[in-house]
Amino acid sequence: MADRLESSLTLPSLPASVRTARDHVVGVLAEWGLPSGAATAETVRLIVSELATNAVLHTAGASPVFTVELRLERDELLSIGVRDSHPRRPRRLPAAVQQDNGRGLVIIRSLTAEVGGALDVEPAEDGGKTVRITLPWRPGPP
Repeated sequence: MADRLESSLTLPSLPASVRTARDHVVGVLAEWGLPSGAATAETVRLIVSELATNAVLHTAGASPVFTVELRLERDELLSIGVRDSHPRRPRRLPAAVQQDNGRGLVIIRSLTAEVGGALDVEPAEDGGKTVRITLPWRPGPP
């Protein structure tokens, strides 16, 4: 396999784009050797759903599009980022807040940590940000 594989997809910041983003990521990872039924694929599917949902819901119309970026380094490290043009960094709600929504970042951090990964927020050149997770690449059996 190549030292580095990359893929990106830019979508409108609309609720229907969340599914498109998720399907794109699962499809690309399957091409790279991660079976769609593998436990890691399911974890990534949930993480991408949360990242894309956050990009759609929490940019308050300030980011008309978001971009899903995938990178596989040396068949060892998978990076998934969702970039939008809204400058506000994601915030974790206090544990005492009783809401049905607003827990996406907690879910992303938890799922990422379960598979030995990390989450980071990087500033983007356009003033926005990329919320990125990195995970060890473990394609394994489904």
